[in-house]
Amino acid sequence: MDNRPIGVFDSGLGGLTAVRELLHIMPNENVVYFGDTGRVPYGTRSRETILKYAAQDIAFLRSKNVKMVIAACGTVSSVASSLGESLPVPFTGVVRPTALAAYLATRNGRIGVIGTTATIRSGSYRSAICAINDNVQVFEQDCPLFVPLVENHYFDPADPLPCLVAERYLTPLKEQGVDTLILGCTHYPLLRKTIQQIMGPDVVLIDSGQETASFAMELLREQNALCDRTESGRCSFFVSDSTEGFSKAASMFLERDVADDVNYIDIVAFAESHANQTESES
Repeated sequence: MDNRPIGVFDSGLGGLTAVRELLHIMPNENVVYFGDTGRVPYGTRSRETILKYAAQDIAFLRSKNVKMVIAACGTVSSVASSLGESLPVPFTGVVRPTALAAYLATRNGRIGVIGTTATIRSGSYRSAICAINDNVQVFEQDCPLFVPLVENHYFDPADPLPCLVAERYLTPLKEQGVDTLILGCTHYPLLRKTIQQIMGPDVVLIDSGQETASFAMELLREQNALCDRTESGRCSFFVSDSTEGFSKAASMFLERDVADDVNYIDIVAFAESHANQTESES
């Protein structure tokens, strides 16, 4: 048993979709979440910048003595997953568990993937699905405006703005006849109702946050690292920009008041301090 917290990071609000599922299936676990709201979005950044940001995010979570790191970010999982290979604690991104769930869900072998520009450019989901079965057809579409919409709280299905944007992005996938659609960014489940409305009721939406949370639980169980607490776990949230907007959105999404648990962290200053400390120790 291991009562240390689970660490989760994302470029902003999106990783809360994974946190919500973690709290649902492992309610006694403590969770430390870092949302890099000061540098969102990651999906339009260069590979080098994404690698740098992800390394800093992971280092911050490690400073909180976490027992596991979850990159609840499709962009990081697609571009910088190798950073987890050298960690002394279990690590998972969202690509592998999500790709498997999509393969198991498809009936006609035509799977759609939506994600950030960096995620789609990497081809990570296509590669993961084809590694399972290369006869499956994969159709990809980047949706660069989805993350800004979510971060600015435009995810009401009754709002015409996200509907117009989603229709523009999703129409080509509908025309390809996909029966399964991977929401390849953890921000996208916040637009789930809008996406489902456009794709139609027969298309199965695969929530990367949900699949990743389930995978994380199994990984911890295999390593006998689940906690043995009987009381509800606690969540601590850290962001690199204003706490007010994040607190409001997180409280609404998680259906609990988290305002007292949200803290600001200067991630750039932390990274510099961490680098200096590491250099002096070596």
